[in-house]
Amino acid sequence: MSNLLDPAVLFFVFGVTAGLLRSNLEIPTAISRFLSLYLLMSVGLKGGFSLSQTGLGAHVLTGLAAAAMLAVIVPVIGYALLKRWLNKLDAAAVAATYGSVSATTFIAATQYLTHQGIEYGGHMAAALVLMESPAIIMAVALASWVRRQQGTAPLSTATGQAAPAPLGVKAVLHEALTDGAQLLLLGSLVVGMVTGEQGKAMMEPFSSGLFKGMLAIFLLDMGLLVARQLPLLKGVPTALLAYGLVAPLVHGALAVGLAWTLGLSQGDATLLTVLAASASYIVVPAVLRHAIPEANPGLYLGLSLAVTFVFNILAGIPLYTLVVARLWQG
Repeated sequence: MSNLLDPAVLFFVFGVTAGLLRSNLEIPTAISRFLSLYLLMSVGLKGGFSLSQTGLGAHVLTGLAAAAMLAVIVPVIGYALLKRWLNKLDAAAVAATYGSVSATTFIAATQYLTHQGIEYGGHMAAALVLMESPAIIMAVALASWVRRQQGTAPLSTATGQAAPAPLGVKAVLHEALTDGAQLLLLGSLVVGMVTGEQGKAMMEPFSSGLFKGMLAIFLLDMGLLVARQLPLLKGVPTALLAYGLVAPLVHGALAVGLAWTLGLSQGDATLLTVLAASASYIVVPAVLRHAIPEANPGLYLGLSLAVTFVFNILAGIPLYTLVVARLWQG
């Protein structure tokens, strides 16, 4: 209940409601983009300031190693399960979406942990970037293999006509690693590390004081976006809708077990769980439209945004936090 009464979360619910009522309320695209960049820059700076104090010790490398392992394990498990219900290309696309991560969910989780007084390492922002790309690369490589096995040319699901040549693994790797949001997050992390306490004092009003309000406006926009994406779920089998709710719990449980085994701190374990339980709805869908044009965007975008994102924002984040707290505090 405390999470649901958070102003930012309530603005998200309000945005969904306004969208379903077909209100003309909207956040201009340029402002929405600015809010996204601000939040990423703020999170990166705060992570860098934290790393300037703690340094790159063994706990940092352990946390990043755990993130890298999950970035491979989650899409592999997802594909093995999803290909029972979907064709292999759709299964690869959905698995990539759930194997990658949501920056917005991560940002909301950091705000929640701060409100709860739970400390976490600044390096988890780097873990976010680290987990973004492996699933995309695996999905594109798998799609290329499926096409060779079937001896077919890619067809666009939007037009039913022959699609332009899909992006190769090299092009996808370049697009994924040079994505502006990821570069901004990493760049801010480095700036925060280099400037340390002096930089923190200089950027304090920007990186912390405005954060909550900016997050509230951004989640309002996300609520409006979710309402617009709900029609994509029409005709989606019930089993896949259930996957959108169950997959975050399973992936989160894997992260909890791995974090417990590796001895991560409570805060880092919680954020690792949130990352594993999230699904990408921006970077991965944008790449998949060109890399796997045969895949149905209504499946991978509709599930990740209209089902999993909503679940994580409203219930998942406090649930993961509670589970980790119970385990770590005995």
